[in-house]
Amino acid sequence: MSTRRKVSLITLGCARNEVDSEELAARIEDSGWDLADGADGADVVVVNTCGFIEAAKKDSIDTLLAAHDSGAKVVAAGCMAERYGKELADALPEADAVIGFDDYAGIGERLDDVLAGRAHTPHSPRDRRTLLPISPVERGSSASAVAIPGHGGSGDLPDGVAPASGPRVLRRRLGGGPVAPLKLASGCDRRCTFCAIPAFRGAYVSRPPEEVLEEARWLAGHGVRELVLVSENSTSYGKDLGDLRALEKLLPGLAAVDGVERVRVSYLQPAETRPGLIEAICATPGVAPYFDMSFQHASGPVLRSMRRFGDRARFLELLDQIRAHAPEAGVRSNFIVGFPGETEDDFEELAEFLSAARLDAVGVFGYSDEEGTEAAKLDGKVDPDEVARRVEELTGLADELTAQRAEDRIGTEVRVLLEEKTDDGFEGRAAHQAPEVDGTVLVRGAGLALGEIVAARVVGSDGVDLIADAGAP
Repeated sequence: MSTRRKVSLITLGCARNEVDSEELAARIEDSGWDLADGADGADVVVVNTCGFIEAAKKDSIDTLLAAHDSGAKVVAAGCMAERYGKELADALPEADAVIGFDDYAGIGERLDDVLAGRAHTPHSPRDRRTLLPISPVERGSSASAVAIPGHGGSGDLPDGVAPASGPRVLRRRLGGGPVAPLKLASGCDRRCTFCAIPAFRGAYVSRPPEEVLEEARWLAGHGVRELVLVSENSTSYGKDLGDLRALEKLLPGLAAVDGVERVRVSYLQPAETRPGLIEAICATPGVAPYFDMSFQHASGPVLRSMRRFGDRARFLELLDQIRAHAPEAGVRSNFIVGFPGETEDDFEELAEFLSAARLDAVGVFGYSDEEGTEAAKLDGKVDPDEVARRVEELTGLADELTAQRAEDRIGTEVRVLLEEKTDDGFEGRAAHQAPEVDGTVLVRGAGLALGEIVAARVVGSDGVDLIADAGAP
């Protein structure tokens, strides 16, 4: 039996946090700890928190309290811990430690301290003049700071852990399956008035292309068939490397990795979505014609107030450009309603855009103040009851429109990555569907196997979900 201590790692929030957790997991395991499947029997529970919006912060707090009730020591990590630091530690004595991104390289020592009862002094956010992204900066001149004890860039690591090849960050797969996120960059240089992410994630830092390719090869070697490229803003990839076309150049290389059958790009900014990038996504074999466009609104005045660019006409023109290259392309977006100063006319402009845009998936969120953001100080706040009404109305419209878009795909052929066996067949996703957020395809047929991509004919729909028969003419 192993005498190593056990850590349970709980991940909340977005796909970027999933990558962070897998990097943490590799460091934890290499520091002499075992990873536990759940809190039961764990010596320490590390909660990788989300601190983006109020609901996410509440979920993070609830998870930390539940972990405390398990009897294990509790460590708060991730975005909420980075964003609030000492403030969170003071407000949540149930957490035995609150660690920031700077603590990740020494996570083993932090856990040793927690188990031994040694106090950890959390950072004060106001003392953070610049925040280093978690993984991309751990390279080049700083590589020695992240050398893995006992390995020195070579040698064997535990099964499932990425080798310390050069400056690349360690990573351990936690969930398995044929799909995995792959981080392009960390941080964000945009200053949208409603968003606090740059305040705790720091400036935009791209990972070098070869580093991304090496990690893609490693993931493919561990059974990954679809790579989902994630960052705070994928359209900015390469600008800090001196190459604004770096993503267009990277995509063919990723799609050519042996074992990878599909590459998906997420988190695109409309104002930075260049014609060359559209063509690369639509025309590169192995890259899904899929556009996760961060529109946020369609009224010019509201977008200006958000410190964003575009309007209904420009966004529709962008969608026309995409569909000129790939009529079957999938497009999803999120929208904020009730932003300060949003009039009924602005709201109607957004509704009219949705009706014309023919999006495959839509997320609707009601505006709420986030401390530390410019929007929190804006005049013209919309009454919360009115915000709720607009959310309900736009959500209903979006559900109707996305269901119609799914119906439009009946009779077409889709290529589906099979991810789960069900009583009725196999559940998977077509090229226009990203993991967890865009619906699924139920594929029926004989001779199917998990992890393969199969051609199937769409024969029905249920909301945004599709039903398809493999091998149908």
